[in-house]
Amino acid sequence: MNLTDAPSGPAAVIILAAGQGTRMRSEVPKVLHRLGGLAMIGHALRAAHALHPGRIVAVVRHQRDLVAAEVLRLCPEALIADQDEVPGTGRAVQCGLRALSGAGAEPASRGGTVLVTSGDVPLLGADTLRRLVELHDRGRHAVSLVTTIAPDPAGYGRIVRDAATGSPAAIVEQRDATPAQRAITEVNAGIYAFDAAFLGRALTEVGRSNDQGEVYLTDVVAAAVEAGRSVGALALDDPWEAAGCNDRLQLAQLAAELNRRTCAAHMRAGVTIVDPASTWIDVDVRIGRDTTVHPGTCLRGATRVGPRCEIGPMTTLTDVEVGEGSTLPATWGAGTRVPADTMGEPFGVIGRN
Repeated sequence: MNLTDAPSGPAAVIILAAGQGTRMRSEVPKVLHRLGGLAMIGHALRAAHALHPGRIVAVVRHQRDLVAAEVLRLCPEALIADQDEVPGTGRAVQCGLRALSGAGAEPASRGGTVLVTSGDVPLLGADTLRRLVELHDRGRHAVSLVTTIAPDPAGYGRIVRDAATGSPAAIVEQRDATPAQRAITEVNAGIYAFDAAFLGRALTEVGRSNDQGEVYLTDVVAAAVEAGRSVGALALDDPWEAAGCNDRLQLAQLAAELNRRTCAAHMRAGVTIVDPASTWIDVDVRIGRDTTVHPGTCLRGATRVGPRCEIGPMTTLTDVEVGEGSTLPATWGAGTRVPADTMGEPFGVIGRN
């Protein structure tokens, strides 16, 4: 993953990855927990990279070195911004803008669009980010945001719309909301496009007079309205794209949904998966047509399976290349190559152990 091609998308994408994630109950930083064979921050980086932005910035703080190392492993040209002691998403974005400026990539100097996403929303797709940028640029908005309908909106910022125009007028956080505002089910997905020049100015004026004493990025929406600038909104058709991960239960739910989509894509491409519910396939796995994957199988890492193979049941392969026409029942394998037309022995072990 690199940014050597000429940028054709937004001026920059800022990925927020500074949170501690205490509810994960883990020594591993939240954004480094994996699903589909990739850390959550990796999914965010891939979605951002697909837009061909000028720069990608990851804002880090908790276990900073571990998170920064993974970001740079996946995207060596990314910028790392350190969030300081001032709390809040608004402050995190300020730190990201400062990193851009220090690298000579100040997006405001180009009148550019800055996207802000999160490192813990792994199912967010590049197509949604692209639609957000198009809506934002077409409307020449100061701010554009992604919203979704949440049957249980507890914990989310509520979208308060102008009664006359229907446009977003403010985002009110749960702790600061009135009872009437808490009844609103349209919520903030935490994904934004900003006019960079306006964003930089607005963040210098956003205060911390809220229940948590933080610099809220969401306050920029109200600042845009007060300045007479327009605010755009993109309503998500797929609420999974806005689903964040705060604990192990949510991680399992997101992983299962990602796996369901991965299996579905393979089946539509000509692969038979006998029981998708018991089959786990990482996002970077490739499988040839007319291969059958039997129940209880896990295909991990950069595994490549040729056409017309029989894999499983109860087979686990990690970074294995399987030649066409091979059969591997109840096999454990890692880091090896299986020649074409191989008939594996049941309960066999191949490759490194």
